[in-house]
Amino acid sequence: MTKVAWNTKELSVGQLAERSGVAVSALHFYEAKGLISSRRTAGNQRRYTRDTLRRVAFIRLAQRIGIPLKTIREALSELPDERTPNRDDWARLSAAWRGELDDRIEQLQRLRDDLTDCIGCGCLSLDRCPVANPHDRLGDEGPGARRIDTRLCPPPSSCTTTPAPECAPAACPPSTTLPAAS
Repeated sequence: MTKVAWNTKELSVGQLAERSGVAVSALHFYEAKGLISSRRTAGNQRRYTRDTLRRVAFIRLAQRIGIPLKTIREALSELPDERTPNRDDWARLSAAWRGELDDRIEQLQRLRDDLTDCIGCGCLSLDRCPVANPHDRLGDEGPGARRIDTRLCPPPSSCTTTPAPECAPAACPPSTTLPAAS
């Protein structure tokens, strides 16, 4: 690795990739999504300010804890241009994300506990699999998974017969129930 001098004000995309440990293609993707920005030289080469290193580290950390890129972009857009997130910024953003992360942790724990005798495809436990969908009956509701929801309680439109034990009265309307396993 070629060491970039500490006082270098701008980095090429290769230097940024090498220093941050993020692939050049990922940096281009981040830029296309508005997460980072660069200026172009007369030769049309990208140049990133040195603070982009910290922004990339911030993006990677937020991704690692499961924050979607759209949410990260929204958070970074609240900062003035060319300013790296500081301690106060991180405290404010992490407080805003805490509830979402707590929900995701609870959901992952439930998923882990429910997969004790099932690998998720239905082949080993079809008679009791909560995601089985014979004859694609749930296809009329739209694309994507219908019985595995990323939220703690599925929306009322997918709740039909059996009450979900994890859906506390405070979390779901009283009439909300989960579909029976097929």
